[in-house]
Amino acid sequence: MARHQSFRELQSRARRRTGLKKTSPQPCVVTHSQAESSDKELWELHEELLQQIAERKKLHQNLMNRLKKEPAAATDGQSHQTAPEQEQQLQRSENQLHQAEAQEQQVKQQLEERQKSSSSRQSTPNSVTFSSGSSTSSRSMRPNQKQQESPPTQPQAPAQQHEQQKQHQQQPSQTQSEQKQDNPNAMKVVLVGAECAPWSKTGGLGDVMGALPKALSRRGHRVMVVAPRYGEYAEGWETGVRRQMRIFGGDQEIGYFHGYIDGVDYVFVDHPCFHHLGENIYGGDRMQIAFRCALLCKAALEAVWHVPCGGAHYGDDNLVYIANDWHTALLPVYLQAHYRDYGQMTYARSLLVIHNIAHQGRGPMAELGPFEVPPSYTELFRLDDPIGGEHMNIMKAGIMTAHRVVAVSHGYAWECQTPEGGWGLDQILRDSSWKFRGIVNGMDYSEWSPQHDVHLQSEGYQNYSQENLREGKAKCKEALQRELGLPVGAHIPMLGFIGRLDYQKGVDLIHENHGWMMGEGVQLILLGSGRADLEQALREMEEHRQDQCRGWVGFSVRMAHRITAGCDILLMPSRFEPCGLNQLYAMAYGTVPVVHAVGGLRDTVKPYNPYDNSGTGWTFEWADPGNFRDAIGNALYTYKEFRDSFEGIQKRGMEQDLSWDHAAENYEEVLLAAKYQW
Repeated sequence: MARHQSFRELQSRARRRTGLKKTSPQPCVVTHSQAESSDKELWELHEELLQQIAERKKLHQNLMNRLKKEPAAATDGQSHQTAPEQEQQLQRSENQLHQAEAQEQQVKQQLEERQKSSSSRQSTPNSVTFSSGSSTSSRSMRPNQKQQESPPTQPQAPAQQHEQQKQHQQQPSQTQSEQKQDNPNAMKVVLVGAECAPWSKTGGLGDVMGALPKALSRRGHRVMVVAPRYGEYAEGWETGVRRQMRIFGGDQEIGYFHGYIDGVDYVFVDHPCFHHLGENIYGGDRMQIAFRCALLCKAALEAVWHVPCGGAHYGDDNLVYIANDWHTALLPVYLQAHYRDYGQMTYARSLLVIHNIAHQGRGPMAELGPFEVPPSYTELFRLDDPIGGEHMNIMKAGIMTAHRVVAVSHGYAWECQTPEGGWGLDQILRDSSWKFRGIVNGMDYSEWSPQHDVHLQSEGYQNYSQENLREGKAKCKEALQRELGLPVGAHIPMLGFIGRLDYQKGVDLIHENHGWMMGEGVQLILLGSGRADLEQALREMEEHRQDQCRGWVGFSVRMAHRITAGCDILLMPSRFEPCGLNQLYAMAYGTVPVVHAVGGLRDTVKPYNPYDNSGTGWTFEWADPGNFRDAIGNALYTYKEFRDSFEGIQKRGMEQDLSWDHAAENYEEVLLAAKYQW
């Protein structure tokens, strides 16, 4: 424990010695002698960090040796541990070692940057003055660091004066620009969400928060993610920054934890209201959830000023916040009402991403008071619609105050503007259509790739690519049949379903067609959990035809990967689907999707055309058992009678660029549009 605290102390010293902590709104002076003294301290710190890394490597190796010799014995004086507990201890040790190495690299990079700039410092005047800022002083005293900013079109005199005042300000460290594109449109981007994979996840939002920031970083942007700290995250280190937030009529103290991973600053907001909710992120009553969401939004807005990341705070210039769903839809409101209306954060913008418009943060108008918005903003929250009557609607206020709004697919953006798909907000979105567009999500190839999937490297499974598609899929199919106790046969069509068991996902359509599919001689594998009646339906389907059907109630990441690799066809009869990821995973693995043509499914799966041999799957227009059965029938007919055509569909799916890099390019266009919106 002493060694762990020692590294924390070194980390704090690194921040203090590199000028990361703001303590006063008064101007301060940095002289050459002080810079040289700071360089000396950095060298000393670098040596100490190297010693710490050597000690941590030794401790980690000793721990590995001990666990090998005594796999069930006590370690470090603790009581006997189970195998999972030992794995967690080993993982924590490895994470701490990686964190120490990352900190050493940051200090080393800062030393190199200072050496490069030493000659230019010698040719400048003896001192440079800049504002250090403070948490409660006027934000005009805070530094607005520039990083690769493009000048606004038609700059006005105040903006020019603002730029002149910042010419001699301290520049952000370039530590976090390693392996990034040289992008003239680079901005500072802060993504805010209630969940972020791999630390917290209930659905697609967690995946987006985990993958999009990395893709934006690769394009040269400086990227921060702000999410709640639901538990003890080994990657998140205490910054020592504590802030007082006024929320729901009282003062709340929050802390910030920080980790730098894959070119992204991950900032975790620490407060008792978040603790131990990792498995129940949206648990509690309406006001408890609203309290957490409001606190997260306020903490995210202030993080750019108070959390030191890689040598410098973000500041508010050339900055765009990306809020996600109603949980953070208060952020655009707070940015405008609490900052921009008072001449602060003038160069900050906000973008709201709609992942599921059915959830809007509704409540009685009487509950608006605790959110602390000015009276002039009251009407932004008021919505009177046939679904909920007159009520408070947080999503509506977010849409109206955000500079840009994005839905997670083109099709879903269109659906949200219809009475059937807008859930009462269709007119608001039609009125805001000038700033509203759809961008299809991407997929993370580091996790989902048949060539490198770790779940396909044992028990008879095999990694594969387009070159050995037929052989690789056959191996995975056989291994899946054996693992689930199904008859083994390469000629048997295997259909799969992976997803939440509820009305939206159309599981009932599969249930209604179960008898027909069994008569077609297919094998059917279903994986998911949700509504009790639909879970029971999975069990009944398996009990009815145990030689052809398996219903796995629950969820397994390993089994999800193996079903995707082993099945020939993936079923996605969703009644509505904002974007969907399973169809992307399926196509990347050469598994042909059969989908309901809605939302992102319509955007990403192109219907098979036998006349020109094009398309990547089958679609059906109406969510009823008959239409679904016809689409499955066409897929099975092609699989049985025209295998070359079916293989062509598989390969066209695998050839697509479904990565987040393409989605990030589209997001950058929206960020730039928001930046130049006045």
